[in-house]
Parts: sequence; C-alpha cells; structure tokens
Amino acid sequence: MLIQIIRKFNLLILTLFVLSILSFSLVYLFPGDPLVNLTGLKDVSPETRQYLLELHGFDGSYIYQYWLYLNNLVEGQWGLSFSSDKPLWEEISQTLPASMELSAYALLLSLIIGVPAGFLAGFQHYKQSDYSLLAASVIGYSMPVFWLSLIMILVFSLQLGWFPLSGRISLLFDIPHQTGFTFIDIFLSDFEFKDAAAMSALQHLILPTLSLTIVTASIIFRITRRSVIDVMASQYILTAYTRGLSSLQVVFRHGVRNALIPIIPIFGMQFAVLLTNAMIVEVIFSWPGIGNWLIQAIYQRDYPAIRAGMLAVSTIVIIVTVCTDLFAKLLNPALTGERRAQI
Repeated sequence: MLIQIIRKFNLLILTLFVLSILSFSLVYLFPGDPLVNLTGLKDVSPETRQYLLELHGFDGSYIYQYWLYLNNLVEGQWGLSFSSDKPLWEEISQTLPASMELSAYALLLSLIIGVPAGFLAGFQHYKQSDYSLLAASVIGYSMPVFWLSLIMILVFSLQLGWFPLSGRISLLFDIPHQTGFTFIDIFLSDFEFKDAAAMSALQHLILPTLSLTIVTASIIFRITRRSVIDVMASQYILTAYTRGLSSLQVVFRHGVRNALIPIIPIFGMQFAVLLTNAMIVEVIFSWPGIGNWLIQAIYQRDYPAIRAGMLAVSTIVIIVTVCTDLFAKLLNPALTGERRAQI
C-alpha cells in the first residue's frame, strides 16, 4: 500500500514539473516580444528595458529563467494582470473558489442522480427500465452544455421568471469575500439578512448547476451502468450464487462494492470535463469564476493572466485526478490476498 502511495506521489510531482515547464514556455509561444508579453510595456527607455530584462531573468539562460519562475510561483508572485493591474494570485484566489463551488455542487448532484440510476439500469439491463434510462442519458449526453444553458435561460428566466439571468448573488447583498464560497461567506459575515442572501445565492446557483448536472449525470450513468453489467457477469458473482447466497446478498455484498471500484478513477477524469463545461457555463451566466475570468483575459490578450489561470486550473485537475486514482487503488480488493479471498 505504501508503495502505491509513493508511486502516485512521484507521478504527481513529475506531472506538476512538466506542467510548470509548459507554463514557463508559454511566454515564448505567445506572439510578440516575450518581455512585452510579461510586462505589457512596449515603449520604454533602454534603461527601463534593461531593468525589466534583469528582473525577469532574460539576461540569463533558459534554466536560470525557469528557476526564477519557479521561485516566483512558490512565493506567490505570479505577476500582474494587464486589465486590472492587480496581482494574479489575488485574482485567482477570488475567482477559482467560485468555479470550484459550482463544479462541486454539479458533481455532487450528478453522483446523486447518475450512480443510483446506473445501478438500477445495470441490474435491470435489457429490460424496459434500462432502455428508458439509457434513452434519457443519450439525450442528456447529446445536448451541448452552452445550448442547454441558453435554453434554460430562455425558459426559466425570460419566459417563466423563476430564476435570475446571471450573477452569483443579488447586487442588493454586499457579502465580504472571505473564503470565496458563497454560502460559507454568508454564514461567516455579520450581514443582518443572511436568510435572504442565502436564498438569493441559491436561486442564482440552480440554473448553472442544472446545466452542468444534466450532461455530467448522463456520463456518470453510462459509466456506472457498464460497470455494473460487467461485474454482474463476472465469474465470482456466478460463484457467489452457487454458494447459496440470495440475490440481495450477492448484489450488496459483492456487486455494489466491486462495481464502484473501477468507476472511481473515471469520476476523477470526468472532473476535468466538468470543470471545462463549468467555464463555458460561467460565461453564459456571467458567473464570476475562473472560466469567465480566463475568457476575458483571452479577449484582452492578458498573457500573464492566461498563463497563470491555465496553470491553476491544470494543477487542480491533476491533483484531483491523481488523488482519485490513489483512492481507487486503496479501495481495490485485488490489491491484497486477503481481500481477494473475501471475494
């Protein structure tokens, strides 16, 4: 078990190292002068240019520049945004929690819907209930998330007026930024009308979350259904029946646990897809997350913001994927002879 943890930790370090190299190389891949891409300053005096070259390490080798870049990353000196003239670390720390919150709620709701439906369809495969759920998942999976978001705005906001069009909370509520997570900040604040603020935040959260949930739940449903069908057709399940176990005992003692194990790493990989879809939804609903922030940075050619934002998002995805895979390894009954004997 310890060897598995060490291997995953080494894989994580190696992946982050490669990611840092790619992030460092972006300044040379962007069009134009690398120094201008980092500072945004074009017409400067020769003295100022020489100072900037020394500040960013352009007077040294690539290895020296990369080492200086790593030191700045560790110290939180990620540069300044051209558009807002604020430190990038501060802007990312304010926008990333909003994206994480939206993705977390969508993933939780997708698991609540997709996993039970997948087990139901898997245990009842090739029956009417299986065909109905599978057809619904195909429809949900086939709808582009941006189109679904626009349809929800058209129906539930413009036509019915049930939910707000955009934003994270009503402008009437001024909630101080503490953690970046809306409901936690409302709870920690000294605001008098906390219930009304929480209700407003919930109303703003529903449509973006549902837009992500419909697509993600369809994917999770299909993954779970396939895993259940494969497990229930395996040899040890047939052996369990021959030992005289009832159907409920076989399902809950062997089927559910072993069907969940192979799909846990896939859930980690789906987090990257979910976060990508969340960035699209943020733009449509004007959600103040890192996806919306990155799109604005691309429009304004804010190269330091693009590089820092991509590095932050990629790091989160890598950490979640590796940790999920490690968690699946820890739960895998085939890792030890004792667990294999129990099956």
